[in-house]
Amino acid sequence: MDHIRNFCIIAHIDHGKSTLADRLLQVTKTVDDRKLVAQTLDDMDLEREKGITIKAHAIQMSHTHKGKHYTLNLIDTPGHVDFSYEVSRSIASCEGALLIVDCTQGIQAQTISNLYLAMEHDLTIIPILNKIDLPNAEPELVKDQVVELLGCERDEILIASGKTGQGVDLILEAICERITPPKGDPAAPLQAMIFDSVFNSFRGIIAYYKILNGTLKKGDKVKFMSNGREYFADEIGSLGLDLIPRAEVKAGDVGYIISGIKTASEVKVGDTITTTAHPCLEAVKGFEDVKPMVFAGVYPVDTDEYEELRASMEKLQLNDASLVFEPESSAALGFGFRCGFLGMLHMEIIQERLEREFNMTVITTVPNVSYIAYLKDGTQHEIHNPSELPDPNKLEYVEEPYIKAQVITKSDYIGAIMTLCIEKRGMLTNQVYLTSDRIELTFEMPLAEIVFDFYDRLKTISKGYASFDYFPIGMQQSDLVKMDILLNGDQVDALSALIHRDHAFDLGKKICIKLRELIPRQQFEIALQAAIGAKIIARETIKALRKDVTAKCYGGDISRKRKLLEKQKEGKKRMRQVGSVEVPQEAFLAVLKLNS
Repeated sequence: MDHIRNFCIIAHIDHGKSTLADRLLQVTKTVDDRKLVAQTLDDMDLEREKGITIKAHAIQMSHTHKGKHYTLNLIDTPGHVDFSYEVSRSIASCEGALLIVDCTQGIQAQTISNLYLAMEHDLTIIPILNKIDLPNAEPELVKDQVVELLGCERDEILIASGKTGQGVDLILEAICERITPPKGDPAAPLQAMIFDSVFNSFRGIIAYYKILNGTLKKGDKVKFMSNGREYFADEIGSLGLDLIPRAEVKAGDVGYIISGIKTASEVKVGDTITTTAHPCLEAVKGFEDVKPMVFAGVYPVDTDEYEELRASMEKLQLNDASLVFEPESSAALGFGFRCGFLGMLHMEIIQERLEREFNMTVITTVPNVSYIAYLKDGTQHEIHNPSELPDPNKLEYVEEPYIKAQVITKSDYIGAIMTLCIEKRGMLTNQVYLTSDRIELTFEMPLAEIVFDFYDRLKTISKGYASFDYFPIGMQQSDLVKMDILLNGDQVDALSALIHRDHAFDLGKKICIKLRELIPRQQFEIALQAAIGAKIIARETIKALRKDVTAKCYGGDISRKRKLLEKQKEGKKRMRQVGSVEVPQEAFLAVLKLNS
């Protein structure tokens, strides 16, 4: 065990984590040069296309240092704020962390929040300045920031380049010397914690775990402590680029187990595995339950595919433990699921993965957050969907979730960022100059306001420089109203939204104008209205496609034309009563991008 090192890589998005991981794999000869591609560990097409890490990936490397042979278990983690749950799980499985800071951009918001996560778990932090080979790198300036943040010595900070491979051997040396080996007793009863799992259509569910105490042997009868189910360890082993079967995995090591489990709900991230012959007395304290920030309805386009969608979501949940869902139904869309996501990017990725990995075409409704409604009779209800809001005459008041938002930016963009945050009902609570031209702004604002387009607009006005991080601070009372969208007087419940009274008129007008562009014209006139209760606050009309019924009338008395027009008018009136309007999928998505 003295020669095992478990560590993860943490950083802000785009600071070069995956590229540096590639170099570590190359130097330790874990991956053959022929198999090495850019972002080797990012095995999803989506990750390569977007250039971001979505999943944490574990891999085992071997390294010889000062004549001793070391086993290094690396977990490469995502940097985006929406995938911070992946980072927290990786940190719980490690004893050390490489904190990577981009020499050209300095410390950014997610760097700080991931660092605090690592410090809470008492991890050994190894600070590394990456991208040293770039002409605009400022290593001395960024070193000052790191020293101020960590309180470490300047000579503890390593300098490296993920692209050229400079400094990678020093990083491996620091991992072997600075990170403490895992603690645990190989002779004690087995106690292993599951930190991830994947679904394989041939072999069932593959669970990844870290053994804290004991030894797991091939063929052992094991028990999952959360549900008490028992299985045989058909195959166990360590995680290389592919799975490497082994006869036993000992305390302190990371490995996988295949035991023919087919049902997704039986494997839970954070669960404890033990043997039935010598069970451990208590389960490992797993991870805290994830708190979804954004809720949206996900419905199959074809209602017959409801059960198929459920199976796909369960398999996806195995691989992404931060996805939360429960069944719901909608008058407009039929049966579907109410899903909880960690943010807008997370929602977009889940939708993409459902389409690519499971061939499911889905409709996603307007996202919202959860509110608490207090009624006049003293009861309170949690509301995840605008249609659940009680009648205004029974309602006392509504509370909505607030967040503390931290924005780190160059001082040139302060004005524009403050304007954006105030427009989103934010209150500036603090501002600190980190260096002469970098400033940290702290706001308190409603979570509902950052759900839609806040992050995109922040990046736009700061030319991509501003970094953003947030955490919940509780509920506050707010003047919220339910805005409905009516099509020919019929409510489209998928487009309903709970919004602040001051913003209702503008948003209602924008949605109506956008829908007028997107809904195809019919043979009859369609009225688009935004309403609060019985009061209409905005209206647009989609004009009817008009067939020229008077074309066959040439000359003659005007009454002949009028007779034909009256007959057409009657027909249109009847058609309007029975005609239904299809709302295309783009219309639901366009509501999210109103300001762009």
